[in-house]
Amino acid sequence: MSLIKPPSRRRFLQASGALATMAAARIALPGGAWAQTTATPEVTGCKLGYIALTDSAPLIIAVEKGFFAKHGMPDVLVEKQASWGATRDNMALGSDSGGIDGGHILRPKVHLYSTGSVMQNSQPLPMYTLLNLNEDGQGLSVRQEYADSGVGLDSSPLKDIFAARRAAGEEIPVAMTFPGGTHDLWMRYWLAAGGIDPTSEVDLIVVPPPQMVANMKVGNMEAFCVGEPWNEQLVNQNIGFTAATTGELWARHPEKVLGMRADWVDANPNATIAVMMAVMEAQMWCDLPENKQEMAEIIGRRQWYNVPVADIVGRIQGQINYGNGRNELRPELAMKFWGENGETSYPWKSLDAWFITENKRWGYLPGDLDTAALVNATNRSDLWLAAAAGLGLSVDFGDSRGVETFFDGKTFDPADPQAYLDAQSIKAMV
Repeated sequence: MSLIKPPSRRRFLQASGALATMAAARIALPGGAWAQTTATPEVTGCKLGYIALTDSAPLIIAVEKGFFAKHGMPDVLVEKQASWGATRDNMALGSDSGGIDGGHILRPKVHLYSTGSVMQNSQPLPMYTLLNLNEDGQGLSVRQEYADSGVGLDSSPLKDIFAARRAAGEEIPVAMTFPGGTHDLWMRYWLAAGGIDPTSEVDLIVVPPPQMVANMKVGNMEAFCVGEPWNEQLVNQNIGFTAATTGELWARHPEKVLGMRADWVDANPNATIAVMMAVMEAQMWCDLPENKQEMAEIIGRRQWYNVPVADIVGRIQGQINYGNGRNELRPELAMKFWGENGETSYPWKSLDAWFITENKRWGYLPGDLDTAALVNATNRSDLWLAAAAGLGLSVDFGDSRGVETFFDGKTFDPADPQAYLDAQSIKAMV
């Protein structure tokens, strides 16, 4: 039986009130507040959380290279979190109560926190998505014993294997990192595309990213989805292999974001812009090929990830050792932080619409939830444009990246999310 259960209807009735409050607060903000990109920050610091995953690199580089200090925020603290559950709890506390104000989080968490669907006592925590930290760079890993099964981007070879084990009374533990988060959604999409119902044919479990490799080593799971460097470390330790990278499921997919409590942002608009400018400069630095080795050396240090550079550097350069006899140079699959003109960093509203729709697909959000209202209440692309202007950039991307295409031929048109849902044969909507 899966450990992941859909939330109650009452929870979403409570959440709708919170969304209305957020929308009203946005309307009440002075229109010129976000344009003052050179104004002095209201505070000189904040507390940002991160998980030991390569896509948190821009926050770490912003500290190590002095970008926060450069933009008037020398007292920003970037603090390691034990798990995504701990991140949620510390975000709910806020820094005034010993928690954090924001940080590196799974993109759907902004929606899940803001609706209260994953919060203690279903209490909504209004959040904003400020920028997209990265694209791609996650992996779908499988135990070494399945290396000759033929499983890869196509998960269907596992269907009969899992069915036989279940018929024998065995559980099929498959791990992700947080219910409704990106890794959960990538795992579900991959399995469902191969005809495996993730709700009934496997046992979804939650494991913190840094504990994935150790748990597979002792036989606690058949497969997992997590970000780097843990898939590469699994291969380097000969414990399992990468069936596919998530960039193969959906090219240039969004992943983590810089998300912050709405109350902190609303109280500190200039400081928010300053934090964003620092992180955006760090994203530019991280994307330069000549900085990849140094980046791996910095984030691998004991105080950050405590991971060997060899477990980090290959995949950020696009060298994918799948661990099952395939070792390929795939620069298009490397983790991206900035893009040519910042299009990787920009928080496209259309991409938020996909995450909300996919969470509806699996019962984490109700099918009749107003997607546009939730996106507009939480996505601060206006702040991104203000920060970009503060950096001397002249860009205006709009709200939509257009129609997205997935590896199985399915498409998502943000103007018609229902068509996407109707095309899915395996789902668990409420």
